[in-house]
Amino acid sequence: MAEQYAIEMRGITKTFGSTVANKNVDLAVKNGEILALLGENGSGKTTLMNMLSGIYKPDSGSIFVDGKEVTIDSPEDAKRLGIGMVHQHFKLVDVFSAADNIWMGKEKPGFALSKKRYKEIDEITKKFGFELDPEKKVYNMAVSEKQTLEIIKVLYYGAKIIILDEPTAVLTVQEIERLFGVLRRMKEEGHAIIIITHKLNEVMDISDRVAIMRKGEYITTVNTAETSEQELTEWMVGRKVDLNIDRPVVETTRPLLEVRDLTINNDEGATAIDNVSFYIRGGEILGVAGIAGCGQKELCEAIAGLRPIVSGQMIHKGDNIVGLTPKAILEKGISMSFIPEDRLGMGLAPSMSIIDNMLLKKYRDSKGPFVDRKTGREDAERVIKELEVVTPSAETPVRRLSGGNVQKVLLGREIKAGPNVIVTAYPVRGLDINSSYTIYDILNKQKTEGVGILFVGEDLDVMLALCDKIMVLCHGKVMGVVHAHKTNKEELGLMMTGTLDLSEKYADKPAGFARDTLFEDGNKKEEQE
Repeated sequence: MAEQYAIEMRGITKTFGSTVANKNVDLAVKNGEILALLGENGSGKTTLMNMLSGIYKPDSGSIFVDGKEVTIDSPEDAKRLGIGMVHQHFKLVDVFSAADNIWMGKEKPGFALSKKRYKEIDEITKKFGFELDPEKKVYNMAVSEKQTLEIIKVLYYGAKIIILDEPTAVLTVQEIERLFGVLRRMKEEGHAIIIITHKLNEVMDISDRVAIMRKGEYITTVNTAETSEQELTEWMVGRKVDLNIDRPVVETTRPLLEVRDLTINNDEGATAIDNVSFYIRGGEILGVAGIAGCGQKELCEAIAGLRPIVSGQMIHKGDNIVGLTPKAILEKGISMSFIPEDRLGMGLAPSMSIIDNMLLKKYRDSKGPFVDRKTGREDAERVIKELEVVTPSAETPVRRLSGGNVQKVLLGREIKAGPNVIVTAYPVRGLDINSSYTIYDILNKQKTEGVGILFVGEDLDVMLALCDKIMVLCHGKVMGVVHAHKTNKEELGLMMTGTLDLSEKYADKPAGFARDTLFEDGNKKEEQE
């Protein structure tokens, strides 16, 4: 190539045993440019960037920095070459301040803590337009502040080439806008920036060029201004994909589950959910939006009967099911499926096969001392076929599957149980666009069959397109419940940060209505709203 790039990778190949993660990949990014790196789950994006940051070493191929061939054997080599990577999962020490997290890697003789470190960090923070208190402890920081700290950390050590892995996964709309503003300033300063992301709208907004990978191979690089979301999707997947999320109109039924004045503590004993009221109606998807850590996880676990409730009620057909075990809840007539955020830690047994994971939901139904593996195999093979799970066989341990296929197995098992309420937390987090749309279609099919769905999500565009209503949480309190077709991302973002409180205007609390007569004709409530 005639043009000199900040980074150029030529013919990069990386294998792990018999698995080829990257095959003969070429990639280049210019100074003063933002390059988006796109690809489905398992396409080799993060592996490729891990070779730039020194975590892995390529089996073959060459890496050039400013036109000179280099060898990157460790993260220290990458640091010396001006390459810094901000990982999706932060590498910070919670009990240290922002400044001390940065100074931990300082390599100067006679290193000692001094107050000037706060001034140094403050200067670089202001230079790029960040907002961060250098003396603030990490455990007191919001997610966006931790991400800011990670970026400042790589800038402090002189990084001119910055890699960001899924940087907007847990940020609000306003936080994303601030981050993009900072990235544009960094670009103006001459930094080369690579962003790994699944969000096509953000790719179109922030990037100058887009590099696409598929199944470990480099496909092409296109100018962002000369492409579209549809074209990028087709490059990624290798075929046409419909990017429209359906929101089928379903005649809603009476509330299947009503939550009244619910208060829940987190694992540390602090209040996670504070006096929250709402209901889940059959044939409706109720979205739950909020900054990470606002009580979504605790709310889902409490509804599923897995977390103690401090006070409040959960009403099903006039009965309070608070304090009942999942088995007792089922015996009351409410068949609930819980699809947790932690798929392998809580949802599935990772070392067990797909068949055995299907059996976990129904082994108690066996009439004799032996588990009916024949039925389990039939269920597993049906899920594999209907949801297009990519796996060598039904006997494969689920830990060997990609994230999207793990989620399909979990969702397939829970839906096979025939629930009337589904509680799902971040069902498409980390999934590629093809797998994500499969999950949306599955949830919509359940909705049309009269199932009530509580959908905890983080992509506001998806929530606005998929959900019927959206409940917004801030610090465990409800800021409002709004109709998806009557709101927008900006309003939701303001509610998520507590700047806008619509809890009274848009109240969706059955406690505020004549509930005894209301639920005899649940559709009347829709007319009042």
